[in-house]
Amino acid sequence: MTIRNTLRDHGQRYRPRMACLKKAEKVLLEMQDPKTGVKSQPQRLVITTIPHAITGEDILSWLADRFQVDTQEARNVGSMLVALGYIYPLQDHKRLVIKPDASLYRFQTPYFWPTQQWPVEDTDYAIYLAKRNIRKKGILELHEQEQYNRLHKWMNHKWDFIVMQAKEQYRAAKERKKPDRVVFDCQERAYWVVHRPPPGTVSAMDYGLERRIEPNADETKTPDFYERIMIFTQQSIMRPRVKSSVSIGALVKYCATYNNHDPFLSKCLPSNPWLTDDITYWNLNMTNVAIPTKMRVERWTFSFGELLSDPRGRDDFRLFLKKEFSGENLAFWEVCEDLRWGAAVTMREKAEQIYKTFLARGAPRWINIDGKTMEITVNGLKHPHRYVLDAAQTHIYMLMKKDSYGRYLKSPVFKDTVKKAICPEEQKFTDAQLEQNAKNRRPSLSPIVLRQQEQEQRAKMAANAPVDITQLCRFTTPVPHLAVYSGITDSPPAHTSPSLPFLANTTACPSPISVALDSTSASERRVEASEGEEVENPEARAPISRNVSKSRVPLSLRRLLKRGCTPATMFASLSPKYHSAAGTSTRIKPICPDQPSQAPPRRIGNFFQIKVDIPPECRIYPIESEDEDEENRAASRGGVGAKEIICPWESLTPQNEIGQ
Repeated sequence: MTIRNTLRDHGQRYRPRMACLKKAEKVLLEMQDPKTGVKSQPQRLVITTIPHAITGEDILSWLADRFQVDTQEARNVGSMLVALGYIYPLQDHKRLVIKPDASLYRFQTPYFWPTQQWPVEDTDYAIYLAKRNIRKKGILELHEQEQYNRLHKWMNHKWDFIVMQAKEQYRAAKERKKPDRVVFDCQERAYWVVHRPPPGTVSAMDYGLERRIEPNADETKTPDFYERIMIFTQQSIMRPRVKSSVSIGALVKYCATYNNHDPFLSKCLPSNPWLTDDITYWNLNMTNVAIPTKMRVERWTFSFGELLSDPRGRDDFRLFLKKEFSGENLAFWEVCEDLRWGAAVTMREKAEQIYKTFLARGAPRWINIDGKTMEITVNGLKHPHRYVLDAAQTHIYMLMKKDSYGRYLKSPVFKDTVKKAICPEEQKFTDAQLEQNAKNRRPSLSPIVLRQQEQEQRAKMAANAPVDITQLCRFTTPVPHLAVYSGITDSPPAHTSPSLPFLANTTACPSPISVALDSTSASERRVEASEGEEVENPEARAPISRNVSKSRVPLSLRRLLKRGCTPATMFASLSPKYHSAAGTSTRIKPICPDQPSQAPPRRIGNFFQIKVDIPPECRIYPIESEDEDEENRAASRGGVGAKEIICPWESLTPQNEIGQ
């Protein structure tokens, strides 16, 4: 037969998420039983006699016999009762623990029990501090003096009322008998030590948000309830199953790997801050410390995720990628994380900035992703959300994990970090030093301050970022490049300002970097260039159109030298500042017109060549690629380019408006 409690009241309505309060009260009532409870007797302290005092060893002995547990477990239960305020110490009132000796304790009066749900207001605490200040004649403890000054400054408008209440309570307390007055002072002090603990003391009264619903109430069986059950069941069926031997083996391997790095399972150097209250361990393992510890560097070798989760390891990995000229991959992964976990107000602005910086054609920090991923990402940017860049972020993450991470572990950057890493020596403390450390404890930095420091660090890194030389402005001149385009260089238009240099990187003669970053096919670029020339100069286009199939736009310096060209015509295509004389042709001419043309080179397969099926609109050819030549020949025969991917932040210019 099952007996079911219909009320199921475990103190949830008194104190949210603290169901142990009712059980603790039942244990306390059993401990105060005159026959089977803890034996108490009056104790004399200095010149005062305290009634019904009990010792710590008697409490632990009773708990061990009552619950049939060992001494350590009984000590944990007793410390919990002290931390909740049901038992308070008479001597060392600031340490809310049970000592297994003759230390004196008393049971708290039910008036101050947590289940009474008295509102802990600052006005009552200010009255208590003012009363202690009157009784102690201005001598308060350090943290009480700080709280007294803060409340005095904050409640200055009603401080006269607070002082008047404190004087009245002090006058009423002097009319009581001395033992009763001492007991009430101890009870009140124990109440405020629990609800207003000293700095660095863990409060058992801390809890999360208050529950607005009854946690033990039966859920109504609505259609939504059954729909959620069906979704959960379907997900459980689709979840891949693993043998228990495999999963247990993985857990054992994980525990063996991280055993030495868990401060609760093994020693941490120089000392465990949770036991010694020494902050040296925190200082050595700060977020952006200059020299990391050996244990911290060792964690970076466990997995690529461990490296990225550590800000110091990420900085070291960024230095390695900077030397390999691939720092844009890590930068893209970081901005994707910022978009995912950042504020929703700036989501669209961040998505637009990410597209212009990493994904757009000719972007300053363009990343190399496949066409399918690019299409998914660009289509998702029309309606940006937190997870719009997941496909591209996963692609870049796997690229760094499989390629860059292995080379980083073998690089001089990582070896130098391992060589400089420190291994602090173990530090031991005496009991007196431990007590002094406990007194000097201070709360850590606020998460708001840490967030501000992180944002300042990001702004500093963005300010110190390398300048991208591929983005030309009206005050800069393109630098000559070995891999150039030796096509037709038009003379500067008449409306161009004479003070500004002529830029050769136009539609007819684009820069090699912009072409390499272009995601369109070679045939499409060829058609666009030819159409632009027809609109700008229709008369000059007529004789040139007959030799389109013979001339190749992308030519390297090696091919120029093989074909042969005069210095004047060669430097006309190389130098952006060189202009040919009026009326002279800028086309490349061979030295001897009767010289037979060379046979086209044979296509030799490369052992390291990887055949990948990529959509034509997303292919990017090298400057000397023969595939691009074939595309050019196909375009000259009337080939039509594929459809181009356009981002919502870009706008198309109609071809009939070019040159107008």
